Amino acid sequence: MPVTALHHFTVRCTPDELPPLLDFYTRVMRLTVGERPQIPAPGAWLYADGQPIVHLYAYLPTPDEPAMPVTGHVDHISFRTQGLVEMRAHLTAQGVPFAEAPVPGWPLHQVFIHDPRGLKIEMTFFMDHEGGPPA
Repeated sequence: MPVTALHHFTVRCTPDELPPLLDFYTRVMRLTVGERPQIPAPGAWLYADGQPIVHLYAYLPTPDEPAMPVTGHVDHISFRTQGLVEMRAHLTAQGVPFAEAPVPGWPLHQVFIHDPRGLKIEMTFFMDHEGGPPA
């Protein structure tokens, strides 16, 4: 069976990093905190349209484990997003720096930000659904 969509991604953090990450993903990205199973570590599941797409997991190492094992080289995570003009205003009002990158020859416009741990977040706007060229 082929892959059809991204289900979720997990951001591993320390317990001290959890509050600023939770603030970022709810205030800036406007995801909502929702139900989460009983997991023996602090965290949150953050939802968009009823789907838990970002999991925050405050890793609690044991004495025989390293503090934060490396899990790979992720460059960025992309969200399909709507409302480019409104999102620019929202990010500016929140004081969140961003960079924009229209995709030449494609009806795509990308906006890049970083979460508190430095993970690059791409918001992809499909301009053929935005009602015109980027303002």
